[in-house]
Amino acid sequence: MDPFIGGGTTAIEALLLNRYIIGVDINDNAVRHTCAKIKSLERKKCAKIKKGDACDLYFIEDNSIDLVCMHPPYANIISYSSDTEGDLSLLNRNIFLEKMKLVAKEGYRVLKYNKVLAIMIGDIREKGNVFPLGFKVLQVFLDEGFLLKEIVIKEQHNCRSTIKWEELSQKRNFLLLKHEYIFIFYKKE
Repeated sequence: MDPFIGGGTTAIEALLLNRYIIGVDINDNAVRHTCAKIKSLERKKCAKIKKGDACDLYFIEDNSIDLVCMHPPYANIISYSSDTEGDLSLLNRNIFLEKMKLVAKEGYRVLKYNKVLAIMIGDIREKGNVFPLGFKVLQVFLDEGFLLKEIVIKEQHNCRSTIKWEELSQKRNFLLLKHEYIFIFYKKE
């Protein structure tokens, strides 16, 4: 299950691996885009793509999911809609972290015991300073009861705005944030 299905990569990869997938996104465009991408795949019947809110997955039973993977927005760094109610990409970092508590709670509720939840998240820079959003989100999931199995540091490549930020970093004397974290949690019985 991916509660932030976005561009549909998780759905495509799950289907190519002969897995069932539940993809959820609060953004209508993301849902349409994902459905269009998987339309030509043979196993598309094994995908349930639904508009919904990662903070309230009421339509998924408790302890029913084998793997949750998610790549939420990084607060309001990139807006994925202009006015979609509940869109986490429209929230400042403090409200975003409050909402992530609900996301963690729902992830914990739907995940089976001894199964895995993976989240990819990065840090953000505001007014020249780094805000450790990744570590703040890590703590949210630990506080919910998840146990941390692994931390993977993923190097970012080919970002559209890299050239702009490289120039700014040289002018203003700061390092680029060129990594994201993949936190791998599990739910112990």
